[in-house]
Parts: sequence; structure tokens; C-alpha cells
Amino acid sequence: MIPVLALPGTLDGNAERTVRGILEAADIVVGGNRPHDIQVHDPAFYSRVAFEGRLGLGESYMDRQWDSEALDQFTAKLILSPRRQRLTGWKDVVGRAAARLWNLQGPGRVFESGAHHYDVGNDLYRAMLGETLSYTCAYWKDAASLDQAQRAKLELVCRKLGLRPGMRVLELGCGWGTFARYAAERYGVEVVGYTVSREQVALGAELCRGFPVELRFADYRSARGSYDVVVSIGMLEHVGPKNHRTYMETVDRCLKPGGTAFIHTIGSNERQELIDTWFHKYLFPNAAIPSLAQISEAMEGLFVPEDVHNLGPHYDRTLMAWFANFERAWPGLQETYGARFGRMWRYYLLSCAGAFRARFMQLYQIVMTRPGARQPACRHS
Repeated sequence: MIPVLALPGTLDGNAERTVRGILEAADIVVGGNRPHDIQVHDPAFYSRVAFEGRLGLGESYMDRQWDSEALDQFTAKLILSPRRQRLTGWKDVVGRAAARLWNLQGPGRVFESGAHHYDVGNDLYRAMLGETLSYTCAYWKDAASLDQAQRAKLELVCRKLGLRPGMRVLELGCGWGTFARYAAERYGVEVVGYTVSREQVALGAELCRGFPVELRFADYRSARGSYDVVVSIGMLEHVGPKNHRTYMETVDRCLKPGGTAFIHTIGSNERQELIDTWFHKYLFPNAAIPSLAQISEAMEGLFVPEDVHNLGPHYDRTLMAWFANFERAWPGLQETYGARFGRMWRYYLLSCAGAFRARFMQLYQIVMTRPGARQPACRHS
């Protein structure tokens, strides 16, 4: 997810000097006393970063070879360095080549992300995400807490869609049914949701009991039916560039004439075929953050982008709130998940917060209609 800095090929004798120089260009000092500085505990850190790139940086942190008091600040500093480039190891090159050659998010692989990440444990997610169980960017405009901000996000989505009682809503990537339940309870709509996580379906069905909500363990491509609204909140990141058009065609197939579609997705400032190697290996297999250009290209001839709203800065605060919840809950989770998982999760949350703080990634909410449809109000407040 985050770019760091490209290091030239080095042997062990030069690795430390090279890495120190790159860090110093980002105003990061090895052994410094500022929160964003780093403390190196094992000299092997330098060669791992030099030769394994982004993967080596993350794995060496997981292995306690280095620390930073404020990983979020460290990441933002590194991204904003005047010498910023992508830190590229050989596995990054291989992964990107594979993504160009093959469809890594095809029907045969789509359930990998659910099993690997979203099925990791509902106890972890309930502790980290708060009472709404919303695993996407919150909306902090008038909110004082994470739960308030998440409910504000759900309300914002409903207002942009103009939901009314009796509407049928299709949600592609429904998580634990958070949006489905909110929309059904507050707006009187019927929701059918799709997810590739068995654990999300199991808990979500329990949480949505009594509401006109159906959650299905199935690939989005299998969606059928006719709906007034089609919505995806935090799902397009798993679709992949080779499938963006297929996603849009699925939405088009299921949307009634005159209906409205909505996408809430992390957005990359640049086109990419695959998420960086560390996140691909440990968090989100086969994910790819779409650029606005890639989304627009996939929409051509099918949909009109009625409203594009960038909430990127809100994700920094959301991630920091998740991190605070995780830290409070960790003593009760550590025995189940282990110390290395804890370091992995901290690195994930804080490095992402730093990436959003540096504006390397955005969060787009996009309202779409078909050509000729009446323009929706798309109210932001």
C-alpha cells in the first residue's frame, strides 16, 4: 500500500550505508529520539530492506529487527521524502508480472481473501471496529467517536442513494451486514448482500436477524435479480483491474432502469496491477487499489459518474481509532493470536494511517447512474 524508496543493488557492506542515507533524506534517523525515528536491533535489517524491498521492511519489523515509536509518522515521512520512489524487491517484480499475465482475482481465487483476512477471527474485529462492525472509512465531519463517525458514514451513503421504503438494494461486498441492517432499519429497504467470508455471513446473519436482509456466501459475479440500488462499500479493492469491467457489467445487469449505483473504495494515485508484496502476503491476497482513471475507464458506456467525493483524510483518523481499540484489546487477544501477529497488525494499521496522512491514497465515494437517468441529489450533509 505504501511507497518507500528504491534502493540500488548492494552487497552487505554497502547495505547499511545506503539504507541510512535514504532514511536521512526522509528526515528519519537511525537511533534518533524523535517519534518517527527508528531503533535498529539487528543489523540484518539493512540487507533485508536493501534486497527484499517493501516485503523486507515489513517482515523485519514483524521479526523485531527494528522499531519506531510512531510507525504512522515514520511512514508519512518516508512517503513524503524528496527521494521517494517505490521500494522494489525481486518479489515485487515477479508479483506485478504475474498480475499482468494472469487474472489473480478470477472466480477460482476470489475466496482466498475471505479465508485469509476476513475469517481471521470475529473476536478481533469486534474488539477493533467497535459496535458498528464497519470495516471501512468512517465520516468524522461532526463526530466525536469512532462509533458516531461510522454511523455518520452509513447515513451519508443512504442520503446519497436517496433510499426510500420498499426499495430493493443489492450490496456487493456486505461484510458483517452493517450497512444492510442500518439501511433496512432506518430506511425500510430490503437488502441482499454478497461476501466471500464465511465468518462474516455467520455473524452477519445473526446481527441482521429480524430485518429484511439476506447475506449470501458467494462471488459478486454470481449476483442476479433486479434492484433499485446497487452498492459496494470497501469491496472494489478486491476486484482487480482485469475484472473492473466485469464488476460494472454485473452492476448494470442487476440495476433497474433509473436506478442508482454507489462505490466506496480506497483509491490509488497511480494505476496498479497488484497491492505491494507485504500486504499481498500477510493481509489482502491479490488485492489491487484502483485509481480513479481505472474506475472511470471501467464505467465508460455503462454509467455516468454523478458525484465523486474524496474522504481520504477521514481514513487516517479511522485507522488511528482502530489502532487504539486494538491496543486496548490486545492483552485479551494475545494468547490467541501471538506476538508476531500483534506486530504485523500494528504495522498494518499504522503504516496505512501514515499513507493516508501523506495523501498517497484516497477514499472515493462515487455515485453512478445510467445515461438518461435523472440526476440524484447526492447530498453530502
